[in-house]
Amino acid sequence: MASECAPLVKTGGLADVVGALPGAMAPLGWHLRTLIPAYRGLSAQMDGGTELWSDPDLYGGPARVLGGKMAGLDMLLLDAPHLFDRDGSLYADASGADWTDNPARFAALSWAAAEIARHGLGDGWRPDLLHAHDWQAGFAPLWVRGVVPSVISIHNIAFQGIAPARQVEALRLPPQDFHPEGYEYWGQISALKAGLVAADALSTVSPSYAAELTTPEFGFGLEGVIRARREALTGILNGVDETVWNPATDPQIPANFTADDMTGKQVSARALREEFGLDDQGGPLFIVVSRLTRQKGLDLLLEALPGLVARGGQLAVLGSGEPDLQEGFLRSAARHPGRVGVRIGYDEALSHRMFAGGDVVLVPSRFEPCGLTQLYGLAYGTIPLVARTGGLADTVIDANDAAIRAGVATGAQFAPVTADALSMALRRVSALYHQPAIWQRMMRQAMAHPVGWDASARDYAALYEKLMTR
Repeated sequence: MASECAPLVKTGGLADVVGALPGAMAPLGWHLRTLIPAYRGLSAQMDGGTELWSDPDLYGGPARVLGGKMAGLDMLLLDAPHLFDRDGSLYADASGADWTDNPARFAALSWAAAEIARHGLGDGWRPDLLHAHDWQAGFAPLWVRGVVPSVISIHNIAFQGIAPARQVEALRLPPQDFHPEGYEYWGQISALKAGLVAADALSTVSPSYAAELTTPEFGFGLEGVIRARREALTGILNGVDETVWNPATDPQIPANFTADDMTGKQVSARALREEFGLDDQGGPLFIVVSRLTRQKGLDLLLEALPGLVARGGQLAVLGSGEPDLQEGFLRSAARHPGRVGVRIGYDEALSHRMFAGGDVVLVPSRFEPCGLTQLYGLAYGTIPLVARTGGLADTVIDANDAAIRAGVATGAQFAPVTADALSMALRRVSALYHQPAIWQRMMRQAMAHPVGWDASARDYAALYEKLMTR
């Protein structure tokens, strides 16, 4: 269960993982049905949906669960119009403010999941295990405790689903668990903490992030909870769907290519420069495909940008986020015509064209649980330049002298996460770019790096088996 699932509804990497996991687990003998909310218009996309569960009063109104196939997935949609059929985004209204009833909205999702886990569906199906994702699913492990084994995956611990204590009864939470060892968090309710203390197992999306979560710097106030449950915690890297992200077959890029024939990447680079109005100054074409936030370190990139341009590099940016960062990149594009191009918003097809045509993908995040952007870069031979944190550190092999000599370098890492360190990394990558033999070898090594779900799916299967045996 989760709040989003690609390709049906997506705001970030969580959706990609939830959408890819069922297909990855199927060859290992696991059948996953995925429960998400029926946001506006979503239930109409389900071909021949069947009502499998209903509740006349689910947190203020009637609700039902519809089951059917969508985008090749076995989907369950929680159709509760009073909670999910509304304008705005998944979590916020049209002005960008969080919906005030978000605690109730996602408590309802958790309640429906728990009811399905406890009692099954109308078609006779009952799950052996519940896999909850992030705070939006946090209450479900609490409600199935001792009945069905559960695992909760932390995709980003910064978001914790906080609600005032006065909502304990309205959210149907057991009042006896409102204490520091339960779901109470500094006098408030934390949906994520509820899942962390109640689930049989905890997972997160990279081994390094799992270790980081036990520290005050990365634990966002929950590091004590994580440390107390460290024996139940495992870090499993995300993968990408290689049927979608594959430069040899991708229908959304100007020309396909492989590690043995990069001609299509050169074609894609020319097309990308033309699309963003960029000149070819002989330097690397850097790309950013990201939420424009400080967590992603993009304020640091703005500081380092003049040096990037001065060395002959170009930058193409796709994303939206914090208004001052959006304005900062737009001002940079106006200040450096032909060198910096910006598109505010998100365009899935354009993101594919950017990975196909870029030379370097920038991911200077202050923290990054796993990250998929660098994996897309590896798959398309677009060298990742990343901060040394979380899953970025686990998936990119830094092009230091030893790695270059050993023929294993796939990108560049930098630390600490500061503008000065990023500037030095940009200079280092630009220097490598102007050494064609090294750069071409790094591109081939990047494209050979495994980025799919095979290994990660085996890790999840082992976790599921362990929970079932227990």
